[in-house]
Amino acid sequence: MTTPFPLASLRRPSFFTAAALLFAVLLAAGCGNGDSKPAQPKGVPAVPVTVVEVAQQATPLVVTAVGNVQPQATVQIKTQVGGIIVEQRVRDGQSVREGDLLFRLDPRPFELVIREAQARLDRNRVQLAKAAKDLERYAQLSKINAVAQEQYDKTYAEAKSLESDIQLNLATLERARLDLAYTVIKAPISGNVGMIQVTEGNVIKANDDRTLCVINQLDPVSVSFALPERYLTEVLDMQRSGSVPVEATPASSDAVSSQSGQSAPAREPVRGFLSAMDNAVDTTTGTIRLRAQFDNAEKRLWPGQFVRVGLVLRDKPDALLIPTSAVLDGIQGSYVYVITPDNKAEARQITVDFLSGKNTVLASGLAVGERVVLDGQVRLAPGMTVEVRPQPGAAPQSPQSTQTPQAGQSPQAAPQPLPAAGKGE
Repeated sequence: MTTPFPLASLRRPSFFTAAALLFAVLLAAGCGNGDSKPAQPKGVPAVPVTVVEVAQQATPLVVTAVGNVQPQATVQIKTQVGGIIVEQRVRDGQSVREGDLLFRLDPRPFELVIREAQARLDRNRVQLAKAAKDLERYAQLSKINAVAQEQYDKTYAEAKSLESDIQLNLATLERARLDLAYTVIKAPISGNVGMIQVTEGNVIKANDDRTLCVINQLDPVSVSFALPERYLTEVLDMQRSGSVPVEATPASSDAVSSQSGQSAPAREPVRGFLSAMDNAVDTTTGTIRLRAQFDNAEKRLWPGQFVRVGLVLRDKPDALLIPTSAVLDGIQGSYVYVITPDNKAEARQITVDFLSGKNTVLASGLAVGERVVLDGQVRLAPGMTVEVRPQPGAAPQSPQSTQTPQAGQSPQAAPQPLPAAGKGE
């Protein structure tokens, strides 16, 4: 009878076989790149991606912030004399120029005061003329002792008193004329009138607390905004070298037409310059308050409106840039997928210099002309084969706000990036 094998002898070859297979797998994995994922298995189709080439062009550093539009000047129109408003020559929201008539008060009480002051002045002048003649006559009689010295002194005092009265009459008359002039209220500055607070027919007191209306100067206007203090040195350097260009874009530029239902065309930014800087950094927020001035003849900027502000701090003449959507964040920092000449995906660490619009300006990591993946990164791993699908429209372009020419220069077209290329191109 045949003796069967022990169960242990049957299991032993199976254990050693499994161990050998596991060792072979670990050895094969160890021979690969420890920093990358396993290579794409054979037979797996190439991953479709869209790419864009690294472009090189002059790109300025544009710092953005949210600003608030403020009028260049604001005047509250109030009365300096009392009376009834007999004429209103301005309406709500009207545009006025300096010197335009706004309101008129009843002038008749002030005309009467002028007539009274003029009459007192004329009377005192006649009395002074008589006193001067009496004084001259008494002076001659005094020499021969024909008049008492007391009478002479009295006439002299009366003449001097009348001279003082005349000066007082002149001042009173001048004040009455000034009050009459105050009954005509004109615009002290050019601008736009707000809502009328006191209308025709109302009685108002002298130096009344009520405001008739408010005029805001809209051309030019100012925009107030704040920047982090880390930009303070660069802003100061730009100020020393000349005018600092600033752009403001109204936040309503993406408005939709209610009649056509179509999006309104994007508005061009309004261009101005940095006009003032606060004398201290706000220790609470760590920001510095700035003010820019803009010509506003078209009334595109309105007081109280919030705008996007772009401040051009410096230019990088040979900047390397890619769309920001191509940049990924990893444990070791920012990286992108670069497509090699044989259409393999390679993860590449990059150093970001600054952001410019929808683009990222690079400090290091890529060379001009290299292809980076713009769309399809989530399906990629290093070493995978890709199918390149060019997307020329996604090539990075310098943002419109960065094309502001310097003073004395004419605007030039920004150099266009190289087109994306596929396999064999």
